[in-house]
Amino acid sequence: MKNFTQTILFFSFILSVGCSKKDHAKITVATAANMQFAIQEIVKSFTEQTGISCDIVIGSSGKLTAQIKEGAPYDIFISADTKYPKALYTQGFATNPPEIYAHGSLILWSISDTLRPNLKFLDKDYIQHIALANPKTAPYGEAAISVLKHYDIYPQIQNKLVYGESISQTNQFIVSGAAQVGFTTKSVVLSPQMKGKGNWISIPKNSYTPIAQAVILIQKEKVSKNATKFYEYLFSLKSEEILENFGYLVTEK
Repeated sequence: MKNFTQTILFFSFILSVGCSKKDHAKITVATAANMQFAIQEIVKSFTEQTGISCDIVIGSSGKLTAQIKEGAPYDIFISADTKYPKALYTQGFATNPPEIYAHGSLILWSISDTLRPNLKFLDKDYIQHIALANPKTAPYGEAAISVLKHYDIYPQIQNKLVYGESISQTNQFIVSGAAQVGFTTKSVVLSPQMKGKGNWISIPKNSYTPIAQAVILIQKEKVSKNATKFYEYLFSLKSEEILENFGYLVTEK
């Protein structure tokens, strides 16, 4: 129990999905926070088909990368971009070059039923806080800053910005009402947990660099066969279907 508690405190967020009679069959999937809801569905499907269970560790891509470099016992890293997994591969922490599994979409969301999100009203006095993920560690936060600069609104509203450590915390700011609006991923508002709550708009694609999301297998003395199976499953038709249902644009392998 003590070790379990320490593990929970060390990692940002851990989800155990599925069950297995053999503990050694379990794998650990480190996943960018934008994939929080989609990955649960993918892992559930994977476990039902293979009997292999997974621990899911949720965090910002930057923080997960730092943990991998420090020796965190992850088998797979599902990033929100290509930059972090590419750096890990170059530095010898991955067995394979990053492979893009999907492209994500940025949205502006408010939990209020009466507030209609609009980029043009972000500088208004009644908008006091705008949530986004930390652009230093979260690709979706970096994309949000690009949008604000593209429309030349960043200087006027930069003092209103509140930064979440990841998309998960950013969503908490929005859902709690701590921020009137916030930039997040489309997959959140299409999830069963959040669908139909509040109002959101898609951000024009020409205002930020496309969010290509990549995956790598973590380098170990012996790479788990089960990890390789999950890696391959991420590109299966079933996983693609799940990703598309959560608003991702799937890239064919």
